[in-house]
Amino acid sequence: VQLQASGGGLVHPGGSLTLSCAASGFTLDSYAIGWFRQAPGKEREGVSCIGSSDGSTYYADSVKGRFTISRDNAKNTVYLQMNSLKPEDAAVYYCGTARFYCSWSTTGYGDWGQGTQVTVSS
Repeated sequence: VQLQASGGGLVHPGGSLTLSCAASGFTLDSYAIGWFRQAPGKEREGVSCIGSSDGSTYYADSVKGRFTISRDNAKNTVYLQMNSLKPEDAAVYYCGTARFYCSWSTTGYGDWGQGTQVTVSS
């Protein structure tokens, strides 16, 4: 079971990025998938999650209306479209497979990708 997060980079405030979470060795659509982020000196926090069965989506208040999570089962990939990025969105972003269902706690996730750096700076 392996997750690969990618798509991070440097973007100006107000810019956009799309992160990808690709799975290998298992079928991603069997799991709820969460995106978390961790800034230096801070705890890992939940950003968004997409359910496995009905595709329900959940967002942290801080990103609601700006971020969109989606999945492409044919590509075995979950995406996080991030628009109107702010400096406070800068962090390492991780995707993880939920143990049972979407959760805002990291303990609710079993496997994590290696993370991708998002930098928002002018």
